[in-house]
Amino acid sequence: MRDRLRRLASWETFLAALTLAVILYAVLAVPNFATRFNLSQAAAGVSEKALIVLPMVLLIIAREIDLSVASILALSSVILGVLVQAAMPMAAAIPLVLLAGAALGGFNGLMVVRFGLPSLVVTLGTMAMFRGIGYIILGSASVNTFPESFTDFGIESVLGSPIPWTIVPFLALAPIFAVVLQHTPAGRRIYVLGGNPATALYSGIRVARLRLGLFVLSGLVSSLAGIVFTARLANARANNAVGFELDIITVALLGGVSVFGGRGKLTGVLWALVLIAVIRNALGLSRIGGDAQGTIIGLLLIGALLLSNASKHLFERLRPRPS
Repeated sequence: MRDRLRRLASWETFLAALTLAVILYAVLAVPNFATRFNLSQAAAGVSEKALIVLPMVLLIIAREIDLSVASILALSSVILGVLVQAAMPMAAAIPLVLLAGAALGGFNGLMVVRFGLPSLVVTLGTMAMFRGIGYIILGSASVNTFPESFTDFGIESVLGSPIPWTIVPFLALAPIFAVVLQHTPAGRRIYVLGGNPATALYSGIRVARLRLGLFVLSGLVSSLAGIVFTARLANARANNAVGFELDIITVALLGGVSVFGGRGKLTGVLWALVLIAVIRNALGLSRIGGDAQGTIIGLLLIGALLLSNASKHLFERLRPRPS
């Protein structure tokens, strides 16, 4: 029995228990939380953040970060809106938007790899630059006219179930990211790069190519999130997704990904994603505004980092040691 408890001692297990406890509280204490409509809306509302957190986890494990993801989302949304305004078919516009997102991520990667700049500084700059380009292209206006099939994707559910179509891209990509990170040589290279960059370099890992690829992937997935966001709101404008970075980074770090790189699993991140979504939804149903929600999420991030640091030593003691 004691050995079993030791094996269960992990941050992921604690996070799962906390998430289930919060869900139980919301079901019992928050009016209308457990309704079919609300659960579907909650899942739809987290669709874009769920997508973007996947490459963000890989970047943080590799000891990098991308603060421009929400700006890439917004710029991708603007590009899609402009292309639709120009009467381009969606079948052609969507691939162009994805290529644009990959190019924006590649720009971040080149600044980091070629010029040796810290990714925090680079993406802080491009966070403002990419959104500014969106304003240059579209100004303060918005595009609200899209093909009906596209907007139907943004509002309808899968075969009448509570699962919205907008969460399907995440459900399709999450297992792929998990398998790549945990069970492939590429995933092991990412862990080695984040754990000890010097060791990664001297062990023959193409560090520059790996870093560049991760930023390109981040831009590509962020542009996909921009397409999903545009479909869900039937709206393309330069100020879309303002402040998404806080929630995305909170989910990654709360999920047990080390801010110092080299450690983390998508299992914990998925639990953290559900936890943040439930907290935001419950606060919204309780008529607590966005600013207050942001404050609570920020406090949750700080508390999680402190608790994670303290619990790390406890979990290490409880885990079974090899004989």
